[in-house]
Amino acid sequence: MTGPGASFDAIALGTDIQRRLGVKTSRDEPLARFTTMRVGGPADLFATVHNAFELRGLVRFARSRGIPHLVLGRGSNVVISDRGIRGLVIQVRAEGLRVDGVRLIAEAGVQMARAATEAAKAGLAGLEFGLAIPGTVGGAVWANAGAHGQDIASVLESADVLLEDGKELRMAAEELGLAYRESRFKAAPIGAPDAAGVPAPGELVVAAAFRLRPAPVEEIRERQDEIRRWRREHQPVGMASAGSVFRNPVAGPSAGELIDQAGLKGLRVGGAVVSEKHANFIVNDQHGTAADVRHLGERVRAEIERRHGIRLRFEVEFAGDWSGWPWPEEAA
Repeated sequence: MTGPGASFDAIALGTDIQRRLGVKTSRDEPLARFTTMRVGGPADLFATVHNAFELRGLVRFARSRGIPHLVLGRGSNVVISDRGIRGLVIQVRAEGLRVDGVRLIAEAGVQMARAATEAAKAGLAGLEFGLAIPGTVGGAVWANAGAHGQDIASVLESADVLLEDGKELRMAAEELGLAYRESRFKAAPIGAPDAAGVPAPGELVVAAAFRLRPAPVEEIRERQDEIRRWRREHQPVGMASAGSVFRNPVAGPSAGELIDQAGLKGLRVGGAVVSEKHANFIVNDQHGTAADVRHLGERVRAEIERRHGIRLRFEVEFAGDWSGWPWPEEAA
């Protein structure tokens, strides 16, 4: 490993991975370009897998050697520390997809927007809301992502899961503990940092099957057009962000409404700004850092708690080396 707290030889490990699995690696790879927020320091070792076979193999390899690792999809819903990630980052580009009757089966790296588009082409309705989810199938199942009144739980039939012991099991949706932005995977997720910021292994979604319903293609496309129009009008589409920053409270106004009512749109820390278009988005004006984003999120959360006695929960995940946060040299 090359970063702080290094505990293995990244050069030797990368060579071993390519020799055994045929997967290329790079050292000290900047991660900002692999996330939708466009922030994040380097990964000690970085690899991209292009199919489920490589994904299974590399995760099992890392686990067998006790290598800290984090699995990254499209990098939405995540803010990676400016200090980067200690260990191995596995970028998932496993994008196999097929339609079988009323079922759409997709590997973990398939973007949700593509899954929604392919379902529409096949005359299958129910996955239109996927256009509004910027992540991949694996991440969407992991978070039970949702939009426009639907979530993954409403259409998921099953998921192929790589267990902690290395075995793979097909699990019905009912076994996955899906709730509002929750699943069994969040209890011990791949990449969950311990007190020292070191990722720990957990269960991993390799693929998922969605049960949809037949419908006229024109009807499905009309619904998709509505979703696209709504996003353009209400969300900062095209700007660097990680999606919704906070979960909505159980009752009462949404997180975005609370932030808007508090007059916090436009609030800035460094290069991170509360979106003028949707208050539950923090956008990066291309000069922001992960520390800017987190400081701003904490300021927003403190203000909402001061005004309403409601402590908002982050929906975004803070990944990587956040040890010692808040960093004295970055304190706002």
